[in-house]
Amino acid sequence: MSFDKASVRDAPVEGRRVLVRVDFNVPLANGEVEDEARIRAALPTIELLRERGAALVLVSHLGRPKGADPAFSMAPVAVRLGKLLGAEVTLAPAVVGSEAESLARQLGPGEVLMLENSRFEPGETSNDPELARRLAALADLYVNDAFGAAHRAHATTEGVAHLLPAYAGLLLEREVRELTAVRDDPLRPLCVVLGGAKVSDKIGVMERFLEVADGMLVGGAMCFSFFSAQGVATGDSLVEEEGIELAGRVLERAEGSSCELALPVDLVLGREFSADTERRQLDGVAVPDGWMGLDIGPRTAREYAAAIGEAGTVFWNGPMGVFELRPFAAGTRAVAEAVASSSGTTVVGGGDSAAAVASFGLADRIDWLSTGGGASLELMEGRQLPGVEALMNASEARGMRPEEAARRNAGVGSDG
Repeated sequence: MSFDKASVRDAPVEGRRVLVRVDFNVPLANGEVEDEARIRAALPTIELLRERGAALVLVSHLGRPKGADPAFSMAPVAVRLGKLLGAEVTLAPAVVGSEAESLARQLGPGEVLMLENSRFEPGETSNDPELARRLAALADLYVNDAFGAAHRAHATTEGVAHLLPAYAGLLLEREVRELTAVRDDPLRPLCVVLGGAKVSDKIGVMERFLEVADGMLVGGAMCFSFFSAQGVATGDSLVEEEGIELAGRVLERAEGSSCELALPVDLVLGREFSADTERRQLDGVAVPDGWMGLDIGPRTAREYAAAIGEAGTVFWNGPMGVFELRPFAAGTRAVAEAVASSSGTTVVGGGDSAAAVASFGLADRIDWLSTGGGASLELMEGRQLPGVEALMNASEARGMRPEEAARRNAGVGSDG
């Protein structure tokens, strides 16, 4: 698929400072990075810029702190990135301010500065123009490689992109290409597998794929909104009340669609949401009182795996059950193994499904494992992502000198 935004490959970065929005929103445990997958995903862009003589200023959010909070400091991330790069990564004490500006000015070619957690600044999520201006003052160019945050119009993802020559990083560029290829030009048949808890999170994707997919397989707790809409007993299962009406809408649309919508035909039940709870298989989907559905059953898993095996393209987002609890992981594992074994093009859309694939040791057998949960869903729906739309068009950047690009918005060049 074509990508019409300016690429970091073509950015004139030698001898210049580059502000890079990365997605280092990684899990921490005991003050250390627990999963470095998102850091590794950004390495190609970081290494390309270093090799070409750029000085790097990295910025990312981490968690959802309410103001500055040492528990959400980027310090452990800077340490882990330094080990992966084999180079020192300096951590600024704040996102902006005199110390961050001084450290940025002192950077030499190939050196790396990481700013503190962008959400320590209240103006980040409100896309405050002043924060964006102060961020832009740290660098000569901007690169967005944070696909996982590209659906947010924040100061570090959208605001600053209007103030500097703005390019797509290698990860963001490939994310958009891989996902739009599934959406707009898939190898047939296209099989979409959707799980997770809430229909409301995926209603847009469902309605989109009812128009373009050949088959849609539904699992996870969201299936109980569908059963409830059909008048089927759900026992003590998690049911999203808002999702019942939405599920009914999907069922109605599916009747007139060429896309075959599949729901589970059997379930694995538990008394409580616990790995130690009493467990039973249900040959059917009407859940008795006192029980909750926590996984798809073995017959459903076999049927879903068979459908995946026949597909030319598979897109999967959302687990089939509570895979974190081992007694209820079999359905998600069966789907993961089927996707990994598929001879078609396979794309896993971030979030819990990506975590499941990784936990089963199957990540290297997936054609594209997205780093963006919400962003991948919004792109699949056909919605524009603010962090992508704010970047320069390739035609706009072609042949443009950096000084000209910096002044593409009147009066901005003198601030950068």
